[in-house]
Amino acid sequence: MALKVTTNRRVGLTVLAWFVGLLIFFPILWTVLTSFKSEADAYSIPPKFLFFHWTTENYSEVQSRTDYVLHAFNSIILSIGSNIVGLIISVPAAWAMAFAPTKRTKDVLMWMLSTKMMPGAGVFMAIYFIFLQYHLLDSRWGIGFILMMANLPILIWMLYTYFKEIPVDILEAARMDGASLANEIIYVLTPMAIPGIASTLLLSVILSWNEAFWTLNLTTFDAAPLTYLIAQFSSPEGTFWAKLSAASTLAIAPILVLGWFSQKQLVRGLTFGAVK
Repeated sequence: MALKVTTNRRVGLTVLAWFVGLLIFFPILWTVLTSFKSEADAYSIPPKFLFFHWTTENYSEVQSRTDYVLHAFNSIILSIGSNIVGLIISVPAAWAMAFAPTKRTKDVLMWMLSTKMMPGAGVFMAIYFIFLQYHLLDSRWGIGFILMMANLPILIWMLYTYFKEIPVDILEAARMDGASLANEIIYVLTPMAIPGIASTLLLSVILSWNEAFWTLNLTTFDAAPLTYLIAQFSSPEGTFWAKLSAASTLAIAPILVLGWFSQKQLVRGLTFGAVK
């Protein structure tokens, strides 16, 4: 029997949802507004919300001081490339754990997740000397490998959860029709799990896009993504908030647009298997 929801409760929940949404979105809105302020207005007390002198000089300064196109290209290549490779590895791994589990499967999953519990600084020196020895510093291959390995536990965990919701009878029927293991994964399992795979890939791309620790410490210019561009506007002489906000706006704009147009797919993937 469906639970009856009164009009007052529906209105209250709607207002609460809008309040929480605006509260979460406010830092992004404030960053965008600050990017159009002068440095004096950015530091003004009390803060000026809308009534200030609007200017685009901060964006001109960012373009003149940095190579935005190069950093944006690196972010796209690193975020998408590393996660596509991670997806190629994680789909068979998640299949094995979901449909051919052993008594150690849960232990392996927990071990993989535990690798995310240690801060990157704990292994930074070892990674740095490996990169130094094999000439991988400021290399797209090197930083892409690090991003892929960092997100691999999340990819496998999420795909494992999605795959567990797929009826095993469908896979058994494919085997009875003579499908090989590769055909079973590519032509039967993957199409059924596209919503889950898409949402997993989107979340992983966002994590890679926002990764700062490894990209700032293992890159200098050639392979530096947009996080490096943002860091250039925080100097020992002081933080220039207006210019820093302009750089941040340019950095988050592509991923914000991607998330906006992919929100239906993301919600569909996150609720995949929730209703049977």
